[in-house]
Amino acid sequence: MKDKAIVLLSGGLDSSTALFIAKKLHKCHCLIFDYGQKHIRELNSAVKIAKLAGCDYKIIKMCFPWKGSSLTDDGLNIPYHPRKKIGKSVPDTYVPGRNTIFISYAVSFAEAIGAKKIYIGANAVDFSGYPDCSPQYYAAFNNLLKFGTKRGDIKIEIPLIKKTKKEIVNLAFKYSVPLKYTWSCYRGGDVPCGHCDSCVLRQEGFSAAGKKDPLL
Repeated sequence: MKDKAIVLLSGGLDSSTALFIAKKLHKCHCLIFDYGQKHIRELNSAVKIAKLAGCDYKIIKMCFPWKGSSLTDDGLNIPYHPRKKIGKSVPDTYVPGRNTIFISYAVSFAEAIGAKKIYIGANAVDFSGYPDCSPQYYAAFNNLLKFGTKRGDIKIEIPLIKKTKKEIVNLAFKYSVPLKYTWSCYRGGDVPCGHCDSCVLRQEGFSAAGKKDPLL
């Protein structure tokens, strides 16, 4: 019987690829967060991906009432940045403390069901503007878990942290991720906007890999 693992699943390219990597090794339980995003398209994608992966899932509903991010604050527009500016500074799509909160939920879930691994599709190569997507952040968090959990044996796994978007796209094809159901765009709608940071990076990844994005 496979060991249990928790996977933080947003429904995007990175988290979906991390799930399909993890499920080769573990019995995966997905956590999907409804945290006040401006659209539910990614939530629907996450549920679809979890079902197609044959994994159970839980939707955690919460909110960030203090806002502070263009992903959750109706008073802020989701920006379009020229590619050369992506990753040069912390963008206003950053949700303060989001990964710390999400991982904390995952740690609680892992302790409750006896899972030893938590997978997250964090990536620091193409989009290094988020402070909670750095290798140093996860190294520090893993050190914390040695002392802040009952058994001290839970570890966060970050299989994509040093991968380029090209490499992630290739891994998605290798692990047969159902890409047509993923959603990376920061905006909702029927098709990706093609202009937000996430869309631009996704497009570059598919182009560099010589693959066609089924969403386009």
